[in-house]
Amino acid sequence: MEKTDSNIIRAKNALDKVISKSRVHFYKPIQIAEILYRDRVVGDINLLDLETYRNRSKKWRDAVCLRFVGRSSNSSQRYQDDLFNDNATPPEILNLLGMVNRDGYGMVEAYIYNCFKSKLSQMSIGLDYCENHNKNDFVVKDFVNIFWNDRGLKRSIDKIYEIIVYALFEALVECLNIQVTISSDRAKNEILKEFDDFAEKVIGISSKQPDRCLRARINRVGVTNAADRGLDMWANFGMAIQIKHLSLTEELAENIVSSISSDRIVIVCKDSEESLIVSLLNQIGWKSKIQSIITENDLIEWYEKALRGSYSNDLGDKILEIIREQIRLEFPSSDLSDFEDFFKERKYNQIDL
Repeated sequence: MEKTDSNIIRAKNALDKVISKSRVHFYKPIQIAEILYRDRVVGDINLLDLETYRNRSKKWRDAVCLRFVGRSSNSSQRYQDDLFNDNATPPEILNLLGMVNRDGYGMVEAYIYNCFKSKLSQMSIGLDYCENHNKNDFVVKDFVNIFWNDRGLKRSIDKIYEIIVYALFEALVECLNIQVTISSDRAKNEILKEFDDFAEKVIGISSKQPDRCLRARINRVGVTNAADRGLDMWANFGMAIQIKHLSLTEELAENIVSSISSDRIVIVCKDSEESLIVSLLNQIGWKSKIQSIITENDLIEWYEKALRGSYSNDLGDKILEIIREQIRLEFPSSDLSDFEDFFKERKYNQIDL
């Protein structure tokens, strides 16, 4: 593909599409930047030959991501390789970007990392709201709207809903002091004796102590990519759920079918979309998997009770503490001074974008 104005515009549009779809962790744009950096500085890859950088570029990307967002991508290899599909940035597009990047002394790399810096700055708005409000003035709808109303943050709305639901559930379970008892059927004592070492190491009971009492807990599995399958939350009392904020877009049906794997699913949605979501779930045969549908108004009501109701002293501070903790884990705030050092190290600051 020749380096013509129309082809350069096409390549930039492809890059901008990847950037616009990226969440705050910016894995795919950073991978592109590191491929172009390697091509420009080291020169040991051929941008038209995908196999010279397909797998190696993941390590280059992860080194940068660990430095600035505290984690590396745990998505499936197939999902990560979608970056090189024809509808993203295939080798032909990367080769065009590489030509522009070399001619501009790292111009495309600088453009990508400048967008990344903007994304980190946008996220600080949501973090600041959590840090600067307490149980007397924290309004969950205002907090969610920070993400809804900012195009750069909207991609992370699912995780925000997951965090606020998790914070409420976990605080309530802890406040109620719910206990879980694990016990062996007394009629199976001989089998228990036979496998005493297994029962003790795996289950935590034994023939001498066939009962065990635990404090009920709800746990987030951890950071997952939107395209990955897996549980979002699980409880040690049998509940295993995914929490998905589903917005009625053309991707809705695909998201439901490809993402939901649990048989006890909680969906969080806007009130106006509840009946339409239920209708769609019925059509595709997924309604039986839904444990409950929680609307925004449900969350607003529960948060109002928890933060400013009769038991706010028991719940309010705990809920906000969990939200702050999970926000910091999910969206680690980068040290921008370190990022500025990185920018200068590579001389991106000398490039006029």
